[in-house]
Amino acid sequence: MQKRNVLSSPRLNELKKQRRKVAVNKFLIIFFIAVILFALGAYLSQLKDLNISQVEISGNKIIDTNEIKYVVDEQIAGKYLRLFPKSNVLYYSKSAIKTGLQNKFHRLGNIDLSIKDRKTLLVSVLEREAKYLWCGMMPASGVQHPTEEKCYFLDDTGYVFDEAPYFSGEVYFKFYGHSDAGRGTSDRTGFYFSERNFRQLVSFKDVLINIGLKPVVINILENGDIELFLARGNSSKTGPKIIFKPDADLLNVAENLQAALVTEPLLSGFKNKYSSLLYIDLRFGNKVYFKFMEWASGAGL
Repeated sequence: MQKRNVLSSPRLNELKKQRRKVAVNKFLIIFFIAVILFALGAYLSQLKDLNISQVEISGNKIIDTNEIKYVVDEQIAGKYLRLFPKSNVLYYSKSAIKTGLQNKFHRLGNIDLSIKDRKTLLVSVLEREAKYLWCGMMPASGVQHPTEEKCYFLDDTGYVFDEAPYFSGEVYFKFYGHSDAGRGTSDRTGFYFSERNFRQLVSFKDVLINIGLKPVVINILENGDIELFLARGNSSKTGPKIIFKPDADLLNVAENLQAALVTEPLLSGFKNKYSSLLYIDLRFGNKVYFKFMEWASGAGL
């Protein structure tokens, strides 16, 4: 007697058809519910009470309020999928607004966004404070006259954020040298100058001030060595330079310099022949080399 194929029995086939039908019905129900919820969400998202109708700007001192507002309005204009307004208070893009503002205005630092009364977007900004100047590459002949060079503001982190006007006198400490982040672009702002060791350079400059020197310029050379220029009396020209390595222990470098300045023959030379001092070289460990116009020497510390 031939065995009956249980897996292909009419009853089992009927059960499979019923299960497929139930699965299809469930899918259609879920699909229609999703469509209804999607349409309802699109409708509700366009209600005036859920959309930004006003933008208020605060904290700006230099950048025009209307210019900031224009960028914000651009970021919340239009719709996602042509249905959901970008201005909806529930999902407006904070990151897009912040990125748009910071790309347009490099002077802006912190940006805070919040909603007031369900309709007003509050944009609170903090502008970067100018602490230093970056003036590009130093000419081979030395520092240019201020009226002949173009400089840019740096904040206390070394971020280049705006073109600087001409200043008479030594209003800001200056940095020279190239920055890889700023190469190849027409916009000379929006990047960090010497981000790797900027704070250390500033600290070193402050240490020199504390030991009685007057640093006015730092120049980062193509080979990475650093020149720090001192003021030369009341003259607008820079005076002698201190040369050191960027990866050196700058606290140790400052201690070596201070020790050399109170040791003969540099002690007398620095005091009596400062105007003829060309450089003090601190690139060779505890050895301090210096040169005046008519003679050169070195001291081991």
